[in-house]
This record gives sequence, C-alpha cells and structure tokens, in this order.
Amino acid sequence: MPDAWNGQCFCGGVRYRMHGRPMFIHCCHCRDCQRQTGSAFAINGLIEADRIELLGKAPEPVRMATESGHPHDIYRCSECRSPLWSDYGGRTWLRFLRIVTLDTPDDFMPDVHIYTRSKLPWVVLPDGARAFEEYYDARQEWPAASAARYRVAKEKAGVAR
Repeated sequence: MPDAWNGQCFCGGVRYRMHGRPMFIHCCHCRDCQRQTGSAFAINGLIEADRIELLGKAPEPVRMATESGHPHDIYRCSECRSPLWSDYGGRTWLRFLRIVTLDTPDDFMPDVHIYTRSKLPWVVLPDGARAFEEYYDARQEWPAASAARYRVAKEKAGVAR
C-alpha cells in the first residue's frame, strides 16, 4: 500500500497529493451532503490539512449554510466546480477530503455511515457496517492512533482543548 495518493478535480486543474491515510472516513447520508453532491451520500476522509500538498492551482472555498449554523466551506475547482474537500466549523487545520477525488478511491472504505436517518431507502449498507442515525461518539469509534493524530493537529493549530 502506498504512503501517498494523488487526486484531482474533474478537469484536472486542481491536483493534490494526500500524504498518509485519513484518520477516519465517514460515508455521510445527510440531506446537505446529498444536495451538495447530487448523489446519495458523500465519502469524506478526515485528514490534517498539512498532509494535503497542492500540485496544481488551489481550489476556492464556497461557503454553504448548514442546519447547525456552523460555517461549512467546500473547496471547489474554480473551473469545473468539483468539490475536493470541506472545512466544517472553521477548522482550517482539518480537511474532510472527498475520497472519490483520489485517483484510486477504491483504496479506502468508510469506517462509519452517518446520518442514516436520511439514507435513501434503496441504498443498502454492507453487512457489518458501523451505522449511526446521526453522528457518533468519536471516543468510542476512532482508533487510538487516529485520535492521537487529531489531538496533535489541533494543538499545532493552536486550538484549545
């Protein structure tokens, strides 16, 4: 398995390299993700922002409204408008990378399915999939190594505990 993966937007104007695996991967079935992607769900890999290396032009943030009222910026190619990653709640040190923008998205499976209360009824989850009607308790679901990476990234960003 490689230690870096390349990805890009639809037109190839924004290219990037992800260094290391995401800390955790969500398959989100919320209505916001459905509307923003035009699909049944979004698959987001949570990874430290400094592990994303730009190889082409930078995507631009587009601010979206959320049910929670917290800011949600989706970083999109300025040409083809493909979404590459999100920043939820102003946490610019953390990326919710759209796994399907990787050149080899099949290298990654979701760790959890979230907001399944709004999952489309014809979407069938794999046997044994961890699924939650809303969000989940990260202390119970995240591996210890991922939780440690998250804490380090947060501290490096100067965010209080």
